[in-house]
Amino acid sequence: MLSPTANLKVDRRDGKLAMAHFYVAFIALALGGIAGLLQVLVRSGKFTLPAGIGYYQVLTVHGVVLGLVLTTFFIMGFQLAATSKTSGTFTNAQRRTGWIGFWLMTIGTAMAAVMILLNEASVLYTFYAPLQAHFVYYLGLTLVIVGSWFDGAAIILKYAQWRRENPGQPSPLMTFMSLVNTMMWIVATIGVAATVLLQLLPWSLGLVETVNVGLSRTLFWYFGHPLVYFWLLPAYMAWYVVIPKVIGAKIFSDSLARMSFILFLIFSIPVGFHHQLLEPGIDPAWKFLQVILTFLVVIPSLMTAFSLFATFETFGRSKGATGLFGWFKKLPWGDARFTVPFIGMAAFIPAGAGGIVNASHQMNQVVHNTIWVTGHFHLTVATAVILTFFGVAYWLVPHLTGRKLTKAMNKLALIQGALWAIGMTFMSGAMHAAGLLGAPRRSSFSEYGGSAQAAEWIPYQVAQAVGGSILFLSIILMLYIFFNLAFFAPKGEQDFPVGEVADEAEKSPMVYENWKLWLGVVVVLILFAYTIPFIDLIENAPPGAKGFKLW
Repeated sequence: MLSPTANLKVDRRDGKLAMAHFYVAFIALALGGIAGLLQVLVRSGKFTLPAGIGYYQVLTVHGVVLGLVLTTFFIMGFQLAATSKTSGTFTNAQRRTGWIGFWLMTIGTAMAAVMILLNEASVLYTFYAPLQAHFVYYLGLTLVIVGSWFDGAAIILKYAQWRRENPGQPSPLMTFMSLVNTMMWIVATIGVAATVLLQLLPWSLGLVETVNVGLSRTLFWYFGHPLVYFWLLPAYMAWYVVIPKVIGAKIFSDSLARMSFILFLIFSIPVGFHHQLLEPGIDPAWKFLQVILTFLVVIPSLMTAFSLFATFETFGRSKGATGLFGWFKKLPWGDARFTVPFIGMAAFIPAGAGGIVNASHQMNQVVHNTIWVTGHFHLTVATAVILTFFGVAYWLVPHLTGRKLTKAMNKLALIQGALWAIGMTFMSGAMHAAGLLGAPRRSSFSEYGGSAQAAEWIPYQVAQAVGGSILFLSIILMLYIFFNLAFFAPKGEQDFPVGEVADEAEKSPMVYENWKLWLGVVVVLILFAYTIPFIDLIENAPPGAKGFKLW
């Protein structure tokens, strides 16, 4: 599984780079958690924000800091550490590239955060036009994106070096997965970079008077849906490669894992229109096409589920389990490195079902712009993904800092994961239920007053506040665990668990390493799915937006 150049322990210099990303990520968790708590308390109707703080200001903090900052910094740190572990220590030039990326992202994050806190950028994490933010906010987001490209470049350079030194050999699986996610991210962020640099930034500077709103939203969702898979694939990386080692099993199939990641790369980007099913200006035929492409992503998801549960069952049978589900009892439920990510896996089942509803034209009309959608996001990124990231942090942080995950911290981590599951059950469940009753997404509900319809939502708003409060307690515990593992846990050697492939599994074919083929397919699909709709959006723009026909 590991290459001859792989490290038993991540190099200390590479570990510092990864930990720098994690420090920012967990600061973001603290700030976003506070904003989330304030948000659900306001929604309950029992709390008013102090000091003139606006509801949408808090909502923007919560979405941007958790949905963009926490995830991007954690993912980049994890992927850098995984690449260093499985393909060998970064060269000085590669590591320097990563540090440039980190500082660009951090400076950009600080710029955007200051504007939000000054209430100059209360535009939510989608920053939809015609809502306008201060130009410093857009410039900050640009630096975050460019910085992430530098981080990605370090991974690409390391992969290329490994391939040169090991011709004809499949790359280490974790490096391969990190590379796929990096490539998907770079291709996807071209869309959001285009709308920020060519539309929103000139508009906020007063250089142009209008924005082609339809085009800006389309460019955002060209990025916005693969953003979901950018969140998800590092969790899949842990599920495929780390969890088997943690439980003492072997990876069911290296080839199947690589194929699923390639399919995510191909099918995740040209599907943004399913977020725009009720928006004008896009021909229904193109929406239908992208809905079909969206449903194709179900295939690698089912492949992943099959591979994971095959691994679990094989392990259980090897321990003497009998009966249909006897293997379930043999899993190491007392190990937080397994149990907390497993809760995330389980949450992804209803999350996936909700995603099918969101992407289905008829059913989407029932839940569109209701708080159902918010509940769906909280099952996907805020449960399946985040709990897996927490499970990774339990062992990766002490591995990088030269400390140990103690029994006391393991027990506390199990409590933290359980609290998260309970809180999210209340909050996300209430959001889904209220959404079916028509409760709006993003609203504080204050404008609905004492209407009969709003009265129906009150029990669900209270349930959201209860769930959000429990989640906040879980966040406090996670922050305590993180800082303990980073600074105070006993010195020692914590394993970086990398699974080995089952002996009977076939060797992965080298076609998976043919990036001219796979990136070529991605480009063809993107051009097929977006070229004509983009031309339509530009040619048929409202009179005030005609100036954008030139670019």
